Amino acid sequence: MGYPDQRFNVNLSILFTELPLLERPAAAAAAGFTAVELWWPWIETPTPIRAELDALKKALDDAGTQLVGLNFYAGQLPGPDRGALSVPGAESDRFRENIEVAADFAASVGCTALNALYGNRVEGVDPQVQDALALENLVLAARAADRVGAILLVETLNKPESPLYPLVSAPAAIEVVDKVNAATGLGNAKFLLDLYHLSMNGEDLSQVIKAYAAKTGHVQIADNPGRGAPGTGSLPLERLLDELKDAGYTGWVGLEYKPGDRSSAESFDWLPASARAAG
Repeated sequence: MGYPDQRFNVNLSILFTELPLLERPAAAAAAGFTAVELWWPWIETPTPIRAELDALKKALDDAGTQLVGLNFYAGQLPGPDRGALSVPGAESDRFRENIEVAADFAASVGCTALNALYGNRVEGVDPQVQDALALENLVLAARAADRVGAILLVETLNKPESPLYPLVSAPAAIEVVDKVNAATGLGNAKFLLDLYHLSMNGEDLSQVIKAYAAKTGHVQIADNPGRGAPGTGSLPLERLLDELKDAGYTGWVGLEYKPGDRSSAESFDWLPASARAAG
């Protein structure tokens, strides 16, 4: 497998998790990568103390790795939570507390993409109430992202693994993207196109790429079944990434897969070393 024309980054919240957080940027660099992304690293708090933010910035800087994507606070992730912004009460309050903190940290490390996971449906709460809250919070997030020169990402997950998450199709996420852009007038809300999640939903991936590449701000990949490295399942990822390129997508491709029974460093044998350092 060649992948010569892609810009790959490593998600340090699913790869290199055998190491403490602050050691992961250096490990990614040692594996040949120059760009990384992260889920919100502090799952217990949307507002970590300054020393923790500074320590992560230093780890990224010392490793020479560029943070190209960061999640806003999303609750217990990995775990049962799938975001916070549409969950009434304490969780959406935490999301709001996190917005400027995450945006300011992104600005401090030159990160230009902030991902806002929508949040699960809550039993006993009208879905329309959750959707109105979600739009309100996404507008705030989009404005904060714009303030620091970043885009806001809206992600589709998959129904088998996230049955309470309402955005389980590409059109559903695109509808939210369009609503946020209409509400803000900024045009900085984009689709996070995750080929693994979309394949788990049974979508026609080539058709999704053709329809939505122009609204895509970030791409993530893992093979299916198993959410492993490319080549461990049956997805034609090389062809699909070529289709994205042909459709005009020139952004980052995040490696968001599980390394399986190997170390994270060993799981990159599908990708030539020459293709790992993004220019």
